[in-house]
Amino acid sequence: MIPFRLQKARTESDAIAAGRTGGRYVAGGTTLVDLMREEVERPEHLIDINALPLRGIRAEGNDLVIGALARMADVAAHPETVRLQPLVAEALIEGASPQLRNMASIGGNLLQRVRCPYFRMLDAVCNKRTPGSGCSAIDGINAGHAILGTSNHCVATHPSDLAVALVALGATMRVRGPEGERGFPVEDLYRLPGDTPHIEHTLGPAELIVEVRVPAGAYARRGRYLKVRDRASYEFALVSIAVALDIDRGVIRAARLAAGGVGTRPWRMRASEDALIGKTPDRTAFQLAAEHALHGARPLSGNHYKVDLLARTMVRALEMAGDVV
Repeated sequence: MIPFRLQKARTESDAIAAGRTGGRYVAGGTTLVDLMREEVERPEHLIDINALPLRGIRAEGNDLVIGALARMADVAAHPETVRLQPLVAEALIEGASPQLRNMASIGGNLLQRVRCPYFRMLDAVCNKRTPGSGCSAIDGINAGHAILGTSNHCVATHPSDLAVALVALGATMRVRGPEGERGFPVEDLYRLPGDTPHIEHTLGPAELIVEVRVPAGAYARRGRYLKVRDRASYEFALVSIAVALDIDRGVIRAARLAAGGVGTRPWRMRASEDALIGKTPDRTAFQLAAEHALHGARPLSGNHYKVDLLARTMVRALEMAGDVV
């Protein structure tokens, strides 16, 4: 690990001012410190933001509002999360080991870097780490890589389970920075790789995530998160599906779907959602929705299996959500 300077911010304005000089925000540090040890990330200035009052978890009406510094474990176990947004609780529990959930913040989870092994191998070429150098994964070992939203410059999957659930639920976020405060959907935080895969999100310089708001919806009580992975713990998704259904009198009135493990960002499945509206919640409808999920898939040499696995996982997740009372 290279030498760095650590500054503790006591207020948001102090943090933003320090960020303007090129400092990097750190809270739990479960991703950034790890990458610093491997010298993949080499920031010279870290800004500890743990003293900022951004840990709240509360209900506003039936919306769930989560502070950016709230820890994953606290959010997953909070009574309001369990009551209002069980899908969020399930995604958080599936998203990390207990030790990581106790340390990792919500804001940090949403901004974690990709888990492509070539990104972490300093002797491999990687456009995220060194723009213009190439992508070792395209012709390399790519069984865990993306089939949706890829480019000729990057095929890495987005790693956050929580982000998949938030995108499915239409969550929004507030950020503050040198230009003031703004809000936008969590989905809009993430960029497709295109020809600039090293630019992963839409935050401006020194912008700080303040909170996430998960809106109420009749579909929320039928939310489920299904994650398929190589092992049961401490592993990233091969395919995951976040699903929430509003079923009234035996008919699907609204559906929310997003996928993880298959896209270069959390992948909202709007065509699949539309295919479910007005349908009886049965296997026939679910299989039709899964067929729509496959449009635009571009599998690589080692991950063709994800096409079929995505469809099967979606059908099973929809069945699980349909069984929720």
